[in-house]
Amino acid sequence: MSTIKFLKVFGFLKAYRMLFLLFFLVFFSCEKSQKTSDKITIGFSQGLGNHPWRLAMNHSMEIQASLHSEVELNIQKAESSVNKQVQDIQKMIDRKVDVIIISPIDPESLVPVVEKAAAKNIPVILLDRKINSEKYTTYIGADNLEIGKEAASYILSDSKIDKKVIEIRGDDNSSPTIERSLGFQEIIKNNPSTDLIKTFKGLPVDAFRKTLDSLGNQSLYVFAFNDELATNAWQVARNAGLENQIKFIGVDGLNTKDGGIQMVLDGKLNATLLYPTGGAEAIETAIKIYNGVAVPKRIKLSTTIIDRMNAEIMRNQFDKIIEQQGVIENQVQAVKKQIELYSSQKELFRWSVILLILMFCLVAYSIYLIYAIKIKNKQLTLTNERITIQRNQIETIANELKDSNEARVNFFTGLSHEFKTPITLILSSLESLDSDKTKGVKPSYELELINKNSNRLLRLVDNLLDFRKIENQTFNLRVSKTNIYDFTYAIFRDFENEAKKRNIKFEIHSQNKNLELYIDRNLMDKVYFNLLSNAFKFTPDNGKIEITIQEKGNQAVISFKDNGIGIPEKEIINVFEAYFKGSNNRKNSSGIGLHLSKQFIQLHLGKIEVSSFQGTEFIISLYKGNKHFNEDQMVKELSLTDKESFVNDAVFTGFEDETITQMHESDRERYSLLLVEDNSDLSFFLSKKLKNEFEVMVSDGTDAIDKALSEIPDIIVCDVNLPDKNGFEICEILKNDLRTSHIPVILLTALDNKESYLQGLKSGVDLYLTKPFSYPILIQSLRALLYNREKLRYYYTNNIGRIVDSKSFGSIEQTFVNNLNQLIKTNIDNPDFSVENLADLLNISRIQLYRKIKAMFDLNVSDYINNFRLEQAKSMLQNHELTISEIAYKTGFSSPNYFSTVFKNKFGVSPNAFRKSAGKE
Repeated sequence: MSTIKFLKVFGFLKAYRMLFLLFFLVFFSCEKSQKTSDKITIGFSQGLGNHPWRLAMNHSMEIQASLHSEVELNIQKAESSVNKQVQDIQKMIDRKVDVIIISPIDPESLVPVVEKAAAKNIPVILLDRKINSEKYTTYIGADNLEIGKEAASYILSDSKIDKKVIEIRGDDNSSPTIERSLGFQEIIKNNPSTDLIKTFKGLPVDAFRKTLDSLGNQSLYVFAFNDELATNAWQVARNAGLENQIKFIGVDGLNTKDGGIQMVLDGKLNATLLYPTGGAEAIETAIKIYNGVAVPKRIKLSTTIIDRMNAEIMRNQFDKIIEQQGVIENQVQAVKKQIELYSSQKELFRWSVILLILMFCLVAYSIYLIYAIKIKNKQLTLTNERITIQRNQIETIANELKDSNEARVNFFTGLSHEFKTPITLILSSLESLDSDKTKGVKPSYELELINKNSNRLLRLVDNLLDFRKIENQTFNLRVSKTNIYDFTYAIFRDFENEAKKRNIKFEIHSQNKNLELYIDRNLMDKVYFNLLSNAFKFTPDNGKIEITIQEKGNQAVISFKDNGIGIPEKEIINVFEAYFKGSNNRKNSSGIGLHLSKQFIQLHLGKIEVSSFQGTEFIISLYKGNKHFNEDQMVKELSLTDKESFVNDAVFTGFEDETITQMHESDRERYSLLLVEDNSDLSFFLSKKLKNEFEVMVSDGTDAIDKALSEIPDIIVCDVNLPDKNGFEICEILKNDLRTSHIPVILLTALDNKESYLQGLKSGVDLYLTKPFSYPILIQSLRALLYNREKLRYYYTNNIGRIVDSKSFGSIEQTFVNNLNQLIKTNIDNPDFSVENLADLLNISRIQLYRKIKAMFDLNVSDYINNFRLEQAKSMLQNHELTISEIAYKTGFSSPNYFSTVFKNKFGVSPNAFRKSAGKE
């Protein structure tokens, strides 16, 4: 039953679809019939610019075209540019206009494009000017030869017998310029009573003025190419005071404010020859050509002379014509509006019918859609459920893969970090053995082997960690100015022993030993070690390895060349890929060293290249200067020579001080140190070494906070990776606790990335040392922190009462000191104000208050309160308004005698003597 209904609906829909299609066929056939109605497209290329005569030509065309509803006129102005006129005509040809009208600029340049139009059977009408070709349909314009002759005849008709004449030609080579001049000179030169003094091309004012001056007050006739030139010549004559002796004749006869007719009426011109624009005639001729009517090759426009006798009549006639044109334009506009109104109403009716039919069809279609959508929704719901199940399965698998991969990577990274702790032990033990060895005794081969392989193991671990950073794009450059030869030579020395053992000729060459580059020394050190390790690995005994440093323009080029086994030619392009291993490589290799080297060089915006012929050569190119680095990438570091001496001094001082410390340890109370380290070997090693100088307490991290709070050590050394809370968390807790916030904290960690440094700084750590660290540097760091704390303590112990606004303590200590001083100041006149009262007001125990004050100021609480009172009393003594007894009671002393005794013990003078000395000052 449902199937039958569906077929009925489908048949119903099919019928309406056919009706809909039929309607649109009718509609578009109507549209097509309208579009196929005759339309004449005329393109006009106006060569010259906004001259009034040219504007009149354009206007007459527009008026004439408006009288023919089927004409579509498109005027293009070339603005005296031949190239633009050629482009405009080419566009008309491409648009396939019906007729092209051209008023040429140049008779020669337009010939190719006009002939192209003729070849495509597009009629071309030349207006006003000709071209040097006969491939046009017709030429419309006045006879310029006749115009020249009529102007000459007008001059000859004057009653004077002898006539002197000046001709002002046009300044181009157009046909009107040439023909008018030819006709004029033909008549003038054939008349013996007429003297053509000079012919000017255009109007050179100075030359024209000199000619007038040379003629004096003689009568003169001036024939100009057009009214504009004639008017300008009259202005020159007027400036010379000769305008009354000269008769000016122009050509155009425009009826405008500055046109030829007005100039005749104003007496500036004696006559002007009417030169019709031919715009209306061009439009009528184009319509005839489109309709197949034959037209002559030359359509001549009539002309006449306008002088004072007929100028007024001509102006009136032109004004009447203009008025009639205005009326015609208004009528044409009115007709257009009626046509537009009819078209819009017709269109509205058509669309109304269409909308009614569409509504009817849409109603039927909507009924169909209701049934179709219901069926489709059921199908989509089922499909969507299946897709959702599949998507959830894919997401689950993807998350599992992500977690698995992340776990493997974290395990890999964590394991690499863990390598650094035993390496620290090995290297620190070696340092101790090295410092303890007898002078002049050469270290045993085994110790040298341990040292060599420990450093090699450290570099391998660093490579693994660097590879992880490169993958995560977390590297940050820290470039500094470095003498590249000194840097290279320092690494060169590390490989000298290996070269001597294997009799390898190992050399370094440099053109400029003072060349300085900006490099990240840590990263570039790894690049050098990778390249030199590979060179020694694949170069046989008695071979050769050389390092060359050169300058090429704004770059420094460092090459590492050996005569080893080389790299197969087909495999060179893969050398810098991760995990690559050459087919001729029989040695163990991780395959990431060269990959890391390339990444490090690219971080410097340099490049590394490789070639292989009788060995292998790696070439590094680095830019000179520091303009290619950001400011946040540049740091200041010691020069290599200064740095080496500093490290040597530090190591020497470290071991020398250790002996001195042992000698004088019994002379003073030793500082207490809390060591938080979960590695038992490292903890035992450090505690054993540090016991020579400190009272050492040890924690594996599980009870670090409790020990710090109960013992309040002078300084804490803490590892980061701990079983319970990590070092960052422990540091943050201790720094935010009033009882321990003053204790300096040194973090020891294998994490040497930027994020770890930032996390350490945020947690309040005082010093951050990365593993493997040097024990002498650790011991010097401990001494420096404690020394700075002692200097701070000494200063503030002698300035109690004047540290309210100081920021030298941390924020918690500063708040504590502010509260402490404020409470003492509030209760300063209370002789019974005790340590217990102060501890209660600060909400800490008496013992914790004692430890805090002792740690910060090296005083007990009672002495601190007394010192504060004495500082206040000292300040009051400088003011003579209060007696010494009043000051004693106001500062909380039980009697003036006790006050005087305590004051003298503190400052060395009695209160009375202090007041007198203060008064004298």
